[in-house]
Amino acid sequence: MKRLISAFVVIIGCAAAASQAQPAPLTSLHAIHMLSHAEAAKNPPAAFEATVNYRRIHETALFVQDGGDGIYVNASVTFNPVPGDRIFIKGQVHDSFRPIVVADSIVVLHHGALPKAVPATFDDLIHSLRDCQRVSVRAHVQSADLGLSADENDIHLVLTVDGGTINAYINSADPKVLSQLLDAEVEVSGVAQARFDGKMQQTGISLTIPSLDDLKIIKRATTSPWSLPVTQMDEIFTNYHVQNLSRRVHVQGTITYYQPGSAIVLQSGSKSLWVMTVHEKPLQIGSLADATGFPDIHDNFLSLSDGEVKQNPVFAPVTPQAVTRSQLTSSRYIFDLVSIEGQVVMEVREEAQDEYVLVSDGQVFSAIYRHPDVANLHPLPMKEIPLGSKVRVAGICIVGDSNPWNRDVSFNILMRTPSDIAVIAGPPMLNIRSMILLAGLLLVLFLFVGIRGWIFERKVRRQTAIQAAIEQRRSRILEDINGSSSLAEILEKTTEMISFILNGAPCWCEVTDGARLGESPDAAKGMRLVYEEIPGRAGPPLGRLYAAFDPKTPPCAAENEALVVGTRLATLAIETRRLYSDLLHRSEFDLLTDIHNRFSLEKRLDALIDIARQNAGIFGLIYIDLDGFKQVNDFYGHQIGDLFLQVVAQRMKNQLRPHDTFARLGGDEFAVLLPTVRNRAGVEEIAQRLEHCFDEPLILEENTVRGAASFGVALYPEDSATRDGILNVADAAMYAAKNAKRILR
Repeated sequence: MKRLISAFVVIIGCAAAASQAQPAPLTSLHAIHMLSHAEAAKNPPAAFEATVNYRRIHETALFVQDGGDGIYVNASVTFNPVPGDRIFIKGQVHDSFRPIVVADSIVVLHHGALPKAVPATFDDLIHSLRDCQRVSVRAHVQSADLGLSADENDIHLVLTVDGGTINAYINSADPKVLSQLLDAEVEVSGVAQARFDGKMQQTGISLTIPSLDDLKIIKRATTSPWSLPVTQMDEIFTNYHVQNLSRRVHVQGTITYYQPGSAIVLQSGSKSLWVMTVHEKPLQIGSLADATGFPDIHDNFLSLSDGEVKQNPVFAPVTPQAVTRSQLTSSRYIFDLVSIEGQVVMEVREEAQDEYVLVSDGQVFSAIYRHPDVANLHPLPMKEIPLGSKVRVAGICIVGDSNPWNRDVSFNILMRTPSDIAVIAGPPMLNIRSMILLAGLLLVLFLFVGIRGWIFERKVRRQTAIQAAIEQRRSRILEDINGSSSLAEILEKTTEMISFILNGAPCWCEVTDGARLGESPDAAKGMRLVYEEIPGRAGPPLGRLYAAFDPKTPPCAAENEALVVGTRLATLAIETRRLYSDLLHRSEFDLLTDIHNRFSLEKRLDALIDIARQNAGIFGLIYIDLDGFKQVNDFYGHQIGDLFLQVVAQRMKNQLRPHDTFARLGGDEFAVLLPTVRNRAGVEEIAQRLEHCFDEPLILEENTVRGAASFGVALYPEDSATRDGILNVADAAMYAAKNAKRILR
C-alpha cells in the first residue's frame, strides 16, 4: 500500500512539473495583445479563433481580427484563406513592434462576414489604437503610383488627413484608376499597420487595402494636375504651405555624438535618437542631457527636429557595444554607439572629413571623422594608420536603409574624435615593407661576407670593389622600385646586376604571360642554363630568372645565390607595381561593372574642359538613369540586380567608340563623355544607339528581364561651360525624358 501511495505521489509531482514547464496557451487576441515586450519575447504558446481581415497569397503576411483586437500572423504561403474566413490558429507568440504570432497550424472553421471597418482618425492610428484592425479613413490623395510589394505590383497612395500623412497600398495593378485619384477626396477601408525601423521604433502609418472595391471617390479634383499653369522652377517655393500641429516632446539620454550647429545623438539603454539642432555651444560627450523638439522623419529615420539641448552636470558615459558586421547590416543598431573591428585598406583626407575604408568579414565599410567647423581652414593632420592594420573603431552607426525587412543594408561609422580608431594589430608580416627589409638584410649579409673576404682573402681590393658595385646597383634598383621607373626598366637592371655578379654571364628574365627582358643569347640552347623561379607572395610563380654559362664550366653555389638575390628583387618589383596598378584601377573604376567611376569621369571632364577652352572645341555628355531598377532588385533580389547592371553596362559600352569615356555615377546612374562630336545631333545619335541596347530582353540566370533607361544630353559650351553646370544640364534633361515617359504611360 505504501508503495502505491509513493508511486501516486511521484505521478502527481511529474504532472505538476510538466504543467509548470508548458504554460497554458493564450486563447484570445486580447490576451496576446496585452503582453509586454518582455513577455512576448518568451514565446508563449497561443491557440485561438479569429477572422481573416486581409491576406495576400504570395506573402506570409496574414491579418486577423476578433472583436476590437487585431494581430499579425506569420503563416505558410501554402495556406490561402479569404477575408471573412473564421479560422483556428495554433502557434507561438513572438516579440515585434507589437506581439505577433508565428503559426504552426491553421484550420478554417467556416466563412463569415468581414469585421466592420471602424472610422479612425490620424491620432487613433499614430497611437496604434487600431493596429491590425479594419478601419475606414477619409482623406485627400497626395500621390498615386504603381509600386512593387514583394513580387507583385500594387497601387501606392500617399493620403493626407487631419494630422499627417498615411501610406496606403491597394492590392491591384490597374493603372487606369491612377489618373482619377490625384487631389481627390476618398474613403478607404483596410487594415491599419504601423511603419517601424530596425529598432522597432514607429516611423509612420500604413493601410493595407484588399482591392479597389474598398476605395470610394467622394469628390474628384476640380482641376487636373496636368492642366495647371507651368511654374518656373525657382518660384515653386512660393506655393509652399504647411500647417504642422506636431506637439513638442522632451527626451533624456547620454550624449554619444555632437556636431555643433547640426546634430546631436542621445542614447538611453537600447534606444538612440538623432536630434537636429542649431545648438553650437560646447557639449561634453558622455554627459546626460535633456533635449526638446518636434518628432520628425528625416530620410525615413526617426529624429527630433528644431532641437534645443540642455546639458546636465551628471557624467554617465555609454560604453560602445561590440558588434559584428552582420549585426550592423540588420539595421537594429541605428544611431547606437558601437565598436567594430576591421582591417584598414585605404585612407582618404578630404576638406570636411577624414575617411578610413575598412574590411570586416569580407565586406567594406567606412569610418568617418568630420572636422569641426573651426578646424576646416587648418584641420589637424589625419591620424595615419599603416595599411593592413587591424583596428577597433568606435562611433555612431548610420545605415543606408531603415526598413527592418531589408537585409545586408550598407552602414558606416561616425567617429566622435580621431582617438575612436585604435590599432590592435599591425600589418601582416608578409608585405612590401617586410620584403624591403629582407632585401636590406641580404645587403647587410653580402656586405658582411665581403668584409670577411677582405680580411681573410688576398684579393681584398677587387672583391670590395665588386661588392661595392653590386651594392650600388642594388640600391639603385630599390630606389627605382620605390620611384616611378617602369617595371621593364627595373627588371632589365636586375638582370644586368646578376650578370655583373656572375662575371658577365648572360642573364635574362621571363615574366609569366609577359615579356622576355635582359640579355638572351641566340646560342643559349648550346649553353648550360641555370634558372630560379620568381616566387609570388601568394599564388603561382611570377616568372623565371635565367643565366647562361659555358657548358665546360662546372656549377657552383654562387650561381644559385646570385639568381636568388635577383628573384627577390624581381618579386618585390613585380608585386609593388601590380599593387600600385590595382589601387589606381580601384580608385578610378567601378568594382561591380569595371567601368569608370564618378571620380574618374569628373577628372576627365575637367581635363576635357581645359582642352576645349584652349582649342575652342566642343564635346558632349550623356546622362543615363535606368528605369525601374528598384523593381528589378525587389523582384529578383540584389544578386540579379548586380548582374543586370553588369550586362547593361557591357551592352552600352559595346556601342561606344574607343575614345569615349563610359562611367557609373552610382546606383543605376551612368554617364558617357564624348570628346569628339560635331554637334548636338551627333550626341543624340549616340544616345539613340545606347537606348537600342534595351530593345532585347536580358537573360539573367534563367530569368528574362526587360530593361529601359532615360537619357539626357548636354553640349559644351552651348549648355554650360563648367563641370557642375554641364552635369546638371544633362541630369535635368534626363529627368525631363523620364517624366515624359511617365506622362505617356
